[in-house]
Amino acid sequence: MAALSTERLLQQLDAPLQALYVLHGEEDLLRIEALDALRAAAKAQGYLNREVHTADTGFDWQELLASANSIGLFAELKLLEIHIPSGKPGKAGGDALEQLAANLPPDTVTIMLLPKLERTQTQAKWFAALARSGVVAEAKAVDSQALPGWIRGRLAQHDLSIGHEALALFAERVEGNLLAAKQEIDKLALLHPAGHELSIAETEAAVADVARFDVFQLAAAWMTGDAARVVRLLEGLEAEGEEPVMLLWMLADDIRTLIRLTAALKQGQTVAQVRNSLRLWGSKQQLAPLAVRRIATPRLLAALQECARIDRIIKGAETGAAWPAIRQLLVSLAG
Repeated sequence: MAALSTERLLQQLDAPLQALYVLHGEEDLLRIEALDALRAAAKAQGYLNREVHTADTGFDWQELLASANSIGLFAELKLLEIHIPSGKPGKAGGDALEQLAANLPPDTVTIMLLPKLERTQTQAKWFAALARSGVVAEAKAVDSQALPGWIRGRLAQHDLSIGHEALALFAERVEGNLLAAKQEIDKLALLHPAGHELSIAETEAAVADVARFDVFQLAAAWMTGDAARVVRLLEGLEAEGEEPVMLLWMLADDIRTLIRLTAALKQGQTVAQVRNSLRLWGSKQQLAPLAVRRIATPRLLAALQECARIDRIIKGAETGAAWPAIRQLLVSLAG
């Protein structure tokens, strides 16, 4: 069964609860909200006995299985939460989770809480067993394209609206920090009456600049040709103290991937055929083909040589400043 979004999951909680829910994903706020909503739904449906297990170092998985199948004195409906902060249960944990999925305890709603999972984890036997037996909901990150709509929707829940320019400013100030975005929305709901439309002046005065950036956002920006966003991301990363060496390594790796993709396409292969060998997973499956249509191979080869030059600058083997050189390179690739 394909994973639901956490938003879709929340729409289903008025119905009788399923025996097993698996929550995972990289957006902490959405995972927390989904967990809170499941707890509230379980309480409303009579699951009053709540039991929480956190699988940290030295966790006894057999004790968990015994506890899951134990019946209380009054046979109360039970909410069983299993938190796996690392997302890696190990061999013993994986075996135990497969057993649990195959024999879900009666009169119990089980919630499995996991962080963002790598591809190898979602393909593991224990995860597949859980997915077959329950409902999987993924808390996906809200990217820069989706963020304005998310903000507008959350404001609407408080009966607030916002103008286009004000919304763009709001999104710029909270990008990459969804929890802070929610806090800012809650603050605005206290400051303004229902039915109010936020102006750009009110937004500028009230919404703090709490944006956070990471190097993974850069690939989408330069591959899609968004030079202005490239500059903003680089300024944010430099201000946050990001080391240019990791950024440069990822950039060079992406450029090599585009060169290999160009060669494969010229040989008559499709993106789907080379997806796994070139690791075109997630958004890169759509971004990389767009980039190779826009950027010629000689330009990519020259960019790879420039990466080598910037690497020498970082290592002190050549004079120059790394950040301006990276900025110039990425803007040229975006432009």
